[in-house]
Amino acid sequence: MAYERLEWESKLSDIENAGLLRSRRTIASSQGPSVSLSGFLGRGARTPSHSRFRNFASNDYLGFADHPQLKEAALDALNKFGLGSGSSDVVCGHFEPHDQLEQALAKFTGRDKALLFSSGYMANLAVSNALCDPKSLILQDKLNHASLIDGAKLSGARSQRYLHSSIESLDSYLTKFSTNGTYGQKLIITDGVFSMDGDVAPLGELAKLADQFSALLAVDDAHGLGVLGEGGRGSVAEAGLSQEQCPLLIGTFGKAFGTFGAFVAGPKALMEVFEQRARSHIYTTALPPAIAAATNASLHLVEQAGEQRAHLQSLIEAFHKELAGDGFELLQSRTAIQGVVIGANESVMRTARFLEESGLLVGAIRPPTVSPGSSRLRITLTATHTMDDLDCLVTALRKARDLGCLSE
Repeated sequence: MAYERLEWESKLSDIENAGLLRSRRTIASSQGPSVSLSGFLGRGARTPSHSRFRNFASNDYLGFADHPQLKEAALDALNKFGLGSGSSDVVCGHFEPHDQLEQALAKFTGRDKALLFSSGYMANLAVSNALCDPKSLILQDKLNHASLIDGAKLSGARSQRYLHSSIESLDSYLTKFSTNGTYGQKLIITDGVFSMDGDVAPLGELAKLADQFSALLAVDDAHGLGVLGEGGRGSVAEAGLSQEQCPLLIGTFGKAFGTFGAFVAGPKALMEVFEQRARSHIYTTALPPAIAAATNASLHLVEQAGEQRAHLQSLIEAFHKELAGDGFELLQSRTAIQGVVIGANESVMRTARFLEESGLLVGAIRPPTVSPGSSRLRITLTATHTMDDLDCLVTALRKARDLGCLSE
């Protein structure tokens, strides 16, 4: 046992010495444009110097995580259906709020049918596992979310990652693998909005390639739904893709919807296959019915949130206007995810600590989440931020730059 303890201590020290150690924050308030912290958890974590922070680290893009209508819907369902669902969806865990939400999601996304999952990670695992086997071919973007990459590995299919948003790279692989007729099912998977860069996939061109090579296109629109497209219907809707062009749409509720859980939507026959074969749907407890009820309320708010989306867009434009060409390497993102690439792990952590000491929370993203040498601040803007919040962030970033925090 002593040897084992020393071995794991050594592994932790290696992670720490590489500047890759993660620590958790303890939130002592509701999620919002500002949050209270009661402390940090983890090896080497510090007690925060502020109790209240302006929050630029959350994916609560529309500010719905603490919305009174969502809380009211959850409480009503809690009183009627209780807290836990008690079982898998396919046993006796499928409640009226689940059924109502699935029907509403199908209508919202323009798909035949939607199926709920307990998390976005589990929904993404299901896509590859339910549809693919060792005779299948999966092609996915190099910068796809880890859950999509893991799902492809678990499926046993031949998996190939093409260069980020490169139609030429994908075309080349499809041509290469289609000539010998080895593979039956071909599946192209991409994020709609990439979670660390904030850019949008070239969905129209991907759909054309999928049609040309008789492949299914699946889009994980976790960061696009609620924010992009008419009525917040996401990047797939913004690109004008029908169910036939993009058969599989994956979405999560923990971002713009402000709740928890996920779904996959698509043609009726495909969704029925998921019901029978998606292990991460079948072999887990269903979402609490109160969460499903709150999400149904959120769905109605998302459709009506044009004013919030317009304000969010104005914050995004102001952020770029203030910092572009001002000594910062900004990623070309038109979404709520704004990356400031710094490079070295130590520099990004030093900058994040300075911002914390200034009362600002941002994400400090390092490998393996991003490639080595591209560590960055991941700044997320929300509809509940004000221009004053943005001014504070911009001022602190400039001060960090002037103090040399961003330098290696």
